[in-house]
Amino acid sequence: MLWLVMTTGKCNLKCDYCGGSFPANVVPYGVKYDINLLKRLVENDKESTIIFYGGEPLLNYKFIMTVLDNVRAKRYGIQTNGIAVRLLPEKYWRKINVALLSIDGREETTDKHRGKGIYKAVLRSAKYLKDLGVETIARMAVTQDTDIFADVMHLIDLGLFDKVHWQLDVIWSEEWDFKSWSFSYLHGIKRLTEYFLSELRKGRVVKIIPILGVISAHFFEGYKGSPCGAGYSSVTVTPDGRILSCPIAVREKWAELGNVNLGYRLLEDPLPDDCKRCEFKRYCGGRCLYAQKERYWGEEGFKVVDEVNKEYLRTVLSIIPEIEKLIRDGNIRLSDLYYNPLLDSTEIIP
Repeated sequence: MLWLVMTTGKCNLKCDYCGGSFPANVVPYGVKYDINLLKRLVENDKESTIIFYGGEPLLNYKFIMTVLDNVRAKRYGIQTNGIAVRLLPEKYWRKINVALLSIDGREETTDKHRGKGIYKAVLRSAKYLKDLGVETIARMAVTQDTDIFADVMHLIDLGLFDKVHWQLDVIWSEEWDFKSWSFSYLHGIKRLTEYFLSELRKGRVVKIIPILGVISAHFFEGYKGSPCGAGYSSVTVTPDGRILSCPIAVREKWAELGNVNLGYRLLEDPLPDDCKRCEFKRYCGGRCLYAQKERYWGEEGFKVVDEVNKEYLRTVLSIIPEIEKLIRDGNIRLSDLYYNPLLDSTEIIP
């Protein structure tokens, strides 16, 4: 299972997607529970992955060090904005398998929303971590300023990131003209899918997660809920010891599954009712538990995003027949197409 361990609600940036730090009375800036409670829960899970989360998790780097020294997991990772990477001593980075670094593509795209100079700072951190042997993943937020093809290809061409994934800025921002923008987005998805397929013909699997994750779900087991595992194969531990189904649902009572003192109970049926008859349910799993529950853009806004994602799925799935032929012809192995997002804490469906 995936354990998203929040180290702090504080952040050292104020990106315009989320506004920066959580209020300290909602997500404390320091961990309030006994780490042995976390140790007991995680070590009872023989397939545990710990991903440090925030806020900006590195602002509480000493807690990260304590966990790495005392809590045994099968895999460790971190989701970070990449600014404070040097706070964590090198010997601890060598214990971490994967780092997800927030970067939105080209320099102008990234710095507009995250702050001047952030792009270059993240690239420095990515190179440092890659040189240490840490797997690096570019974690994009996609807005009306994004050219999805140009920005994703820019990150791939840098050679600093092993994988790329993105999330659409449609969950808790003010509503924008997503529908009009989506035409260029879907055109970019088509071009990325064509690129992915062209590389497969050469025997190379490019780790564009929203494409690879869908292909994997077709050939292997699909997703019974949100592909991120929210509430059924992934939980979040807050600094005050609550156990949540979703790491951004820090205020919502529906997200609370338990706490580190008393334990927790996973969601038994994580697929939303209105998704149970959908043709894409094995690939999408309801897309996003938080978006399903909150629907900040209202029913109509939610449906627009839903339809765009269905079209993206149709585009990706359209290359399945040729992929099957490539497997039969020996260009690629079926096993090369398997991807488990729980090992990285990535998003399959944007």
